[in-house]
Amino acid sequence: MTLFAPDSLALNRKLPLWYQVSQSLRASILGRAPDAPLRLPTEDRLAEHYGVSVLTMRQALKELESEGLISRHRRRGTFIEADARRVRTVRLLGSVDAIVAQQSGEEAELLSCRTGPVPAELAAYFPGIAETATYRRLRRDPESGEPTNWAENLLHPDVAPLVDPADLERGQPMTKVLRDGAGVRISRITDTVEARLADPETAQLLDVPLLSPILHYTGVTYDHTGRVVDVARIHYRGDRFSLTVTVDARAE
Repeated sequence: MTLFAPDSLALNRKLPLWYQVSQSLRASILGRAPDAPLRLPTEDRLAEHYGVSVLTMRQALKELESEGLISRHRRRGTFIEADARRVRTVRLLGSVDAIVAQQSGEEAELLSCRTGPVPAELAAYFPGIAETATYRRLRRDPESGEPTNWAENLLHPDVAPLVDPADLERGQPMTKVLRDGAGVRISRITDTVEARLADPETAQLLDVPLLSPILHYTGVTYDHTGRVVDVARIHYRGDRFSLTVTVDARAE
């Protein structure tokens, strides 16, 4: 059953077993190849694959059916819905234009704009700075209107007054707003991506179950003087995104 991974679950005893199975199966369905078969194996085979009881497997399938990812037919079997959304890719490429392109193409709702203390975990990026301006936005799929990720950008206080909130409300990526609207000379952006579990706020904003997998991106933007002008923290739905890193290994 090459569609499904892992072969068995590393169980977390703090979470319901059926929920863990449904999360793993959901990721496999949404990340499947375009030519992958739509018919799923039987409950017995799936239960054997994941190392769980048939009853647990049945409950996991029921959850996926309620989400519209699969349909179950008596005597015919269980099928993946043909229009079940596949995973989009977060690509880490080597130019500001690539980052702008990656962040574009989705509707954005400006949730808040406020000034507040620098979070302790980000203080090293803003030495000697007591407060930053924080913009929070929710992005949605333009076709379905479904939330896909939410972002918060912490801006250096010298840069924040140059940003027009109307540009953000129109869906422009913060990188583009800083470079083209505010005239910031961006020298580099460092990216960090890690797997996390959805906290209550993220679960509510993205309309996903609490503790479901989230792809957490941190992007630190530096200007031409080496000063940090923006720290972006983006929370991507784990069932809608994957990570791809491209390394050019051609000889000089």
